[in-house]
Amino acid sequence: MTEKAARRRLGRGLEALLGPTANTVEARADGSLRQIPLQEIRPNPYQPRHQFDETALADLSASLESAGLLQPVVVRPANGGFELIAGERRVRAAERLGWTEIGAVVRDVDDRTLLTLALVENLQRDALSPIDEARGYQRLVEEFHVSHGDVGSLVGRSRPAVANALRLLRLPPDVQDLVHQGALSTGHARALLQLPDAGAMQLLARRAVDDGLSVRELEAVARGARAPQRRPRGAKGLPRKPDVEVRRVEDALRRHLKTDVYVTRRGKGGRIGVSYYSNDDLARVLEVILGGPFDG
Repeated sequence: MTEKAARRRLGRGLEALLGPTANTVEARADGSLRQIPLQEIRPNPYQPRHQFDETALADLSASLESAGLLQPVVVRPANGGFELIAGERRVRAAERLGWTEIGAVVRDVDDRTLLTLALVENLQRDALSPIDEARGYQRLVEEFHVSHGDVGSLVGRSRPAVANALRLLRLPPDVQDLVHQGALSTGHARALLQLPDAGAMQLLARRAVDDGLSVRELEAVARGARAPQRRPRGAKGLPRKPDVEVRRVEDALRRHLKTDVYVTRRGKGGRIGVSYYSNDDLARVLEVILGGPFDG
């Protein structure tokens, strides 16, 4: 499934679970918009995201101040007040501005739907760390007895993508923290999962961070080989500066394919390497690249 198709599927899932979520103007016109005191709104207890970027919140506050609320938050009735379904960043930004109330649409949903909607909203905005995403899937599986395939259908992901995300939770907690903070990529994490025990994962994770090991180097160490030595290049034996354009291409491909990608320049050409970590993961990567299941 392509990323664009996945986002369309996410959108359809949101509409199916919640009903149409109009913008503020439409909600006001059809009578579904309510002004609710911020003090009556409690956070979503199933919010999968545990960190909110301060810079992004400041930008959103500035946007609310200049343009107003373009899309109402969505809440459900709960214990005499309301619980957020979607829009926690908007609520936090409004509180920063000193607003006392906010435009909202009220929906009556159950707990499973509340968790699913929170996941969908964050995935649409690429706002979740890999660990928060995996923990959200785990709650659906364990608390609501949803299969991996059904989790994928609910949030617009393939079953292998859900299974690969859940594998990250096999890492020791401190290594999960490194992935959550962005010190290690999901590619690093998958390489560490090749190791036989938690102690080995912790030691190698710290080495990867301290020495700046690439995923390929970490994979080599995890397989029992010595990581390749970085040979000095350029003037006076200094390492050559990374090619910024190549890094940008790699980052774009990694985001699109949801796996590690390496681009190597050779003269006017070069080579692209794409990593996969199981037969299911290979099928998923091929489906993203080809725009449909691989029939070969």
